[in-house]
Amino acid sequence: MTTKPADIAPPSPPTALEWVRKNLFSNWFNSLLTILGMTVVYFALVGVGSWVINTADWRPVTVAPLLFMIGQYPREELWRVGLSVLTITFLVGMSWGVWKQYMRPFAIFLGIVFAVLAVVPLETETITLPIRVFMLVNSLVIYLGFRIGKLKAVHGRYVALIWLVALLLIPLVILPGFPGSSLMPRVETTVWGGLLITLLLSVGGIVLSFPIGVLLALGRRSSLPVVKLFSILFIEVVRGVPLVTILFMFSVILALFLPAESRIDRVIRALMGTVVFSAAYMAENVRGGLQAIPPGQIEAAKAVGLKNYQITILIVLPQALRLVIPTIVGQFISLFKDTTLVYIVGINDLLGIGNAVLNLNPEFVRLQMEVYIFIALIFWIFSYFMSYASLQLEKALGVGER
Repeated sequence: MTTKPADIAPPSPPTALEWVRKNLFSNWFNSLLTILGMTVVYFALVGVGSWVINTADWRPVTVAPLLFMIGQYPREELWRVGLSVLTITFLVGMSWGVWKQYMRPFAIFLGIVFAVLAVVPLETETITLPIRVFMLVNSLVIYLGFRIGKLKAVHGRYVALIWLVALLLIPLVILPGFPGSSLMPRVETTVWGGLLITLLLSVGGIVLSFPIGVLLALGRRSSLPVVKLFSILFIEVVRGVPLVTILFMFSVILALFLPAESRIDRVIRALMGTVVFSAAYMAENVRGGLQAIPPGQIEAAKAVGLKNYQITILIVLPQALRLVIPTIVGQFISLFKDTTLVYIVGINDLLGIGNAVLNLNPEFVRLQMEVYIFIALIFWIFSYFMSYASLQLEKALGVGER
């Protein structure tokens, strides 16, 4: 009796030992490279670990951790920052429950960080017992959000809508407050700083520059001469100017042309410059995806009676965005790191706070490496998880496979 192909069991996955033998020690040359590489990695880890534990002086980081996170935000209004953090962590947990493969590593990592910070004995007076309890509560809130996100009644579109509302309320209502209010008094952005400003500028820049970039990409391919000319001029002029120049124009020069009673907040001006700069590059990334769509699909859509806007929204744009996911996420990561340039126009982002901390004590001047490594680690963590989410999204959409 012959065995049908469907009855043949799939091959079992290789064991760990088989994988190591096949990929690292398949022949003498690969074995030699593996041994040399492991030796280099071992000595590098020993040297770095010894410096981090025994030699490095982390006092600039541990003496004022809240300064790195929120700048000089009034300590009596910390409950507003806490409410914002609890909201974000709850939404991270819900997103983990809804979009498991995308948010699981970040949610687990964030929960572990909060739990570790709650128990690590830092030598600082700013990390009090209530703050440690708050960090531990955040870990529990992430798990609570995860359990709620797993419910069948919770859909991805609802979670995305809640994210949008939260990202609008936190920077526009909760953190700034209202003039004359006793419950939520106004807190000027001049005292905002640290990671708070970095995340505000980067998230705001990403959320706003993406739709503007898509519109500019479509405008550059438009058949209307005025729209096409405006899009081309905008993209080429902005791409030909450094980001520092654009930030200086929006932060300093723009204020000179406005009446005194209609001054725009300095953080908003910096955000406007960041959005304008990123939108020009985003437009070119999206345009590359639009050009990759075969003309036959557009002709077929017209043949079945679809209008131009229907073709763009339903056929062309979804495929174009799917093709350029890696470049779009790369632009988001670049924008996140470019926010450090706002320090030049007087806004104390994470890098600016780091430089300010170094000037707190004359003994900290020689500890620049520790501060910059700490800042670089924060940027790397966020950039890594953005890259990881991009890879998972590419796998889910089959980018490069079909």
